[in-house]
Amino acid sequence: MKNTLLSAVALLAFAGLAFAAQPAGKPEGKKDEMAKPAGKDIVDTAIGTGMHKTLVEAVKHCGLVETLKSEGPFTLFAPTDDAFKKLPAGTLDTLMKPENKKTLTDILTFHVIKGAAVKADKVVTMKESVATVQGQKFMINVKDGKVSIGNKEAMANVIKTDVECSNGVIHVIDTVLMPAKDEIKKDAAPAKGK
Repeated sequence: MKNTLLSAVALLAFAGLAFAAQPAGKPEGKKDEMAKPAGKDIVDTAIGTGMHKTLVEAVKHCGLVETLKSEGPFTLFAPTDDAFKKLPAGTLDTLMKPENKKTLTDILTFHVIKGAAVKADKVVTMKESVATVQGQKFMINVKDGKVSIGNKEAMANVIKTDVECSNGVIHVIDTVLMPAKDEIKKDAAPAKGK
């Protein structure tokens, strides 16, 4: 389960990068490989985006790459590098310590839905909470055509949808989602004074 969650998070992150890095002025009639990466799994898609370096690094650190490269299908809500920068100072460094690997894995797997590649047109119809690989659920809110996901800990806006992968789909988000605090170890909080 740990590998599945980490892999899903990596996939979401890399898919967003692929879309952000699309070259301008493609020759007419040429397929946009970034928008629809034929045969690329979630991890390889995320790696190619350039916007999900932090996510990919975290997925590798937690040993989730193999899981996210597996058959799936997965739906990954992938936070961008800028989303990770919005975390309180020192949080990411603390989470990347070996003793906090389980906490980071819980956070990453909270971004993944296993067993379905849920496209944007289906996401907007989901009014109830959605179960994640981590085990907790998050809510999906749709208002004025904009989609946000999360819980009382953090809400994220979906900024790019339907990045297709061979084993699922990635939706890019602007905030790192957090499971309910009672599920996160206290040792993951940044040390005071840092």
